[in-house]
Amino acid sequence: MTEGHNASDGARQAELIALAGELRPELHRYCSRLMGSVIDGEDVVQDTLTKALLSFDELRDMPTFRAWLFRVAHNRALDLLRGRAIRAAEPIEAASNVADDDAPDPAEMLIRQEAIKMAVSRFTELPVLQRSVIILKDVLDESLADIAGLLDLTVDSVKAHLARGRERLRAINMATDRQTVARPTSDAVARYVTLFNQRDWDGLRALLAGDVKLHQASYPMRVGAKDVGMFFSTYAKFDGVWLAPAWLEGREVIAVFESRTDPKPSYVMWLEWREGKISFIRDYRYVRYVVADAKLVLAPDAERNRGVERP
Repeated sequence: MTEGHNASDGARQAELIALAGELRPELHRYCSRLMGSVIDGEDVVQDTLTKALLSFDELRDMPTFRAWLFRVAHNRALDLLRGRAIRAAEPIEAASNVADDDAPDPAEMLIRQEAIKMAVSRFTELPVLQRSVIILKDVLDESLADIAGLLDLTVDSVKAHLARGRERLRAINMATDRQTVARPTSDAVARYVTLFNQRDWDGLRALLAGDVKLHQASYPMRVGAKDVGMFFSTYAKFDGVWLAPAWLEGREVIAVFESRTDPKPSYVMWLEWREGKISFIRDYRYVRYVVADAKLVLAPDAERNRGVERP
């Protein structure tokens, strides 16, 4: 292989990586709704981007990269959903009255706005194909033809799934809204948050299991208490960062405020524990879009502990 060819491949790979980074938030909007979880959706995004890097030699046509990326994400999500045995099948009906997006009418625009605002978890109440079509059309504003190509359907089938899915979402919207409830903070998370807010970095390092792992978006995984301990050295440089216990999708997480006076957290951390020690840290600092569509509920005393008074 010539030096010029190597340089060309390197430039193309850099271009693909940059494009994947630009598409990442949009890809997450699709995957999170398909999975019914912003956290699980980010896991699918990560798996998809990893496959993209491993399949670099196969990606010769840049214009089709976006469609390829979404197809890989879609198939990965379906694999996970099948594993949970929650996939549902439902017969489709003709829906020729569904408009394409060449000239969307006001009713179509209203439907899209409602879909974008809907809680991510609500999409799991739809069969998978309806879910996919609704997300692609009403959340990501894809054309019917592009959706048909991505999902290997006819345009008429896409219209049918879209009509049925929209009808079901309207019924869901009419139901009583289910609010996420913050349960009592666990002693483990309370201790972690307290030590962090006191800037007791050695105390935090003492909580790490010997084989602890740290995951931060597309950065290499850190493994081992010594390596992961550097995580706290990084945060020691940011004086204003403040943590608060919170709940997200039924999971106890940690909300991260970049300042005590910020009205809402910028991102979250999620810890896993084993025998009283931290075995896994997921830090979403570099993928803040994960909580953009999430219903994050702070622990009841979070505001008081930050010393912030609300009007």
